[in-house]
Amino acid sequence: MNSPRDPILPDITVATCPDLVIRAEAAAILDILPDQSIDLIYIDPPFNTGSVQRLSSIKTEQDTTSTRTGFGGRTYKSTLVSSHSYNDSFYDYIGFLVPLLQRSHELLTATGTIYVHLDYREVHYVKVELDKIFGRSNFMNEIIWAYDYGGRSKQKWPAKHDTILVYAKELGKHIFNYDEIERIPYMAPGLVTEEKASRGKVPTDVWWQTIVHTAGKERTGYPNQ
Repeated sequence: MNSPRDPILPDITVATCPDLVIRAEAAAILDILPDQSIDLIYIDPPFNTGSVQRLSSIKTEQDTTSTRTGFGGRTYKSTLVSSHSYNDSFYDYIGFLVPLLQRSHELLTATGTIYVHLDYREVHYVKVELDKIFGRSNFMNEIIWAYDYGGRSKQKWPAKHDTILVYAKELGKHIFNYDEIERIPYMAPGLVTEEKASRGKVPTDVWWQTIVHTAGKERTGYPNQ
């Protein structure tokens, strides 16, 4: 697919609007994008949990009477805009996801990378397919996103992490802006020089980011938050 014209926005092309934001279902939009036109892809598909998932969209606006305090000490209120749900249960999950991954490979530039966000249910099977599509030699990282929120099973070890698989279109040509990464504090700053301690360190492939509480002030309505 080489045509950059968007049938949803017929007077606009991706080529002439590099900062264009398209809000649509992936299946409906991917085929209108030109091949080798995207530098970075992050996809967070359904996890095949077997449960009904619900998503709420909210908007926030300044409100001097609210008790919720945000950036700069400003108070605000949140308003529900819309909500919907879907059955996160797939008979053939791999059959559902592989076409999206194949198209993502076509869309990436030679210097591009893809991040695929999954959990323990399907990540092992999806990695096999990604190895086929991108090539095992282009596998970059398995990022573990660890958190400590939600219920805990009493019959097995509680599942408290997601996995993000990272592949380059062409490893070695890919762009990885090391110097632009936000650094984090050393766990034992006394064991490194003062200069290193003040600069911080680059995170590893294990990220500790807790999930925002359902009633948290930072809540946006997105499920993975």
